[in-house]
Amino acid sequence: MFNNSRRGRLLAVAAVAALTLGVTTACGSDDKPADNAAGGSTAAAGPVTITLQTFGGGKNFGYKEAVDKWNAEHKDITIKYDNLTDQFEQVYWPQMIQWLQSGAGAGDVVGIDEGGMGLAKAHPEWWADLGEFGLQNRKADFADWKWENGVTADGKLFGLGTDVGGMSLCYRRDLFEKAGLPADRDEVSKLWPTWDDFVKVAHKFQDKIKDTKFVDGTNTLYNVVLVQEAAKNGNVSYFDKDNNLIVDKNPAVKSAYEFAQKISQEGLTAKLRNFTPEWNTGMKKSQFATLGCPSWMLGAVSGDGGAGPDFKGKWDVAAVPGGGGNWGGSWLAVPKQSKHPKEAAQVLDYLTGKEAEVSVFNFAGNMPSNVQAQQDPAVQGAKNEYFNDAPVGDIFAKSASALQPVFLGVKHAQVKNAVESVVSAIDDGSVPYANGWKKLVDDAVKAAG
Repeated sequence: MFNNSRRGRLLAVAAVAALTLGVTTACGSDDKPADNAAGGSTAAAGPVTITLQTFGGGKNFGYKEAVDKWNAEHKDITIKYDNLTDQFEQVYWPQMIQWLQSGAGAGDVVGIDEGGMGLAKAHPEWWADLGEFGLQNRKADFADWKWENGVTADGKLFGLGTDVGGMSLCYRRDLFEKAGLPADRDEVSKLWPTWDDFVKVAHKFQDKIKDTKFVDGTNTLYNVVLVQEAAKNGNVSYFDKDNNLIVDKNPAVKSAYEFAQKISQEGLTAKLRNFTPEWNTGMKKSQFATLGCPSWMLGAVSGDGGAGPDFKGKWDVAAVPGGGGNWGGSWLAVPKQSKHPKEAAQVLDYLTGKEAEVSVFNFAGNMPSNVQAQQDPAVQGAKNEYFNDAPVGDIFAKSASALQPVFLGVKHAQVKNAVESVVSAIDDGSVPYANGWKKLVDDAVKAAG
C-alpha cells in the first residue's frame, strides 16, 4: 500500500512526519463503566474521549455510521475517530511501532492489519489485557484462527477481529460492453475459470480499447495469486510457521511473481501501484477495468478517495479466477499506554460486536469476522447498490466460513513492503525484468533482518 518511486518514498517520509507531529492521545477524565464491561480502571467523574486510530483508503474501516451511533447514544464516552493514512505497511505500522515502543502517541483503540499481527503478538508488553475487562467471553463470536491471532505469545487476549477478506474480482461493466465482452456478472465469471483464461480475456479487451488497461498494476493481482498459491503450499507465504524466511523456497511466491511479470510484460497493466494517489486518480479517469477485490476493497473503490459517486453502477463484482482466497482482515487492540483502558475496551467490544460489524458491512462492504454478523440476514442477503446491486452478501458470506488463513510471520509487514516494491518496480520499469526476482529475494532478506 505504498509507492515505490523516489517521490513515493519522500511522500511516505512526509506522511510519517505528519503523523508524528499530529499525534493525538486520549483525553478526559475517567467515567463509570458500561454494563457490559468488567474490572479495569478506576471509576470516573466525567466524560471520557477515546481516540480510535485506523488506516485505509476509501471508506477505510467503515466506522463512520457505527461511531456516529455510539456518540449519539453515549454521553459518558465519546469516540474520536482518526483514520491516519491510506498506507499500512509504509506509513501507519512503522509509526505505530514507534509509538508503542516509546509508550506515548498511540490512540486508545488502534487498528492492526493482518500483516502486523505477527509482530503485535510477539510484544505483549505493548497491549492491555482485554481479558481483564471481560472480553474473553467473546471467543464464540469468532472463527478459531481469528480469535487466536488476537492472543499474544504469553496467552493474553489483546485484539478482536474486525473483518475478513474473501475474494472476488471487480470490473467495469460499461467498459466490458464497449469492448464487446459480456457484462453480466455470471457470464463474466465464466470467462475466466483460470488465470490463463483471464489473460486471454485481457488481450481481447485490449485489442478493442486502447485508452484503458485491463488491470491496475502488478501488485493487486500479485497478492490475489499469492494467497491462492499459498493455500496449495501449506498456507505459508514469506515465512514458514517457525518464522523462517522462505521467499526463495516457496513456490507460491515465485508463481505470484511470475504472473505479475507476465501481465506487465504483455502490456496489460496501467502501471499504477495500489493505494497511492495515482491509483485513486486512475479509477476516476478510467485508466483500468478490473481489480482484485477482497470484500474490504469495495469500500476503497466506492469511497470518495476511489472511483467515487460518479461511477455508481458502472462497477460490478464477479468470481475471481482460480477460485477463492483470503487477503486481508484486521483487528482492534488497546495499547497499554491508554489512560482509559476500561473505556477503550468498551469501545473495542462495541466495534467488534454483531451490530457494529453489520453496520460496517452495509456501509463499506467489509465482511464481518464476527460469525453472528456473518449469519445475519442483513449480511447474507445484502446487495451493493454501487456495484450494480451485486449480491455481495452471498458472494462473501459463503467464503467467510471456509477461509483458510495464510500464516504471517513476525516481520511479514516489512517483507511485504520490500517485495511489493520490487513487484511494482518491474512494472514501472525502474527494475529490469531480468533482475526482478533476484532483487525481490535480496530485498526480502534485508527487510527480514
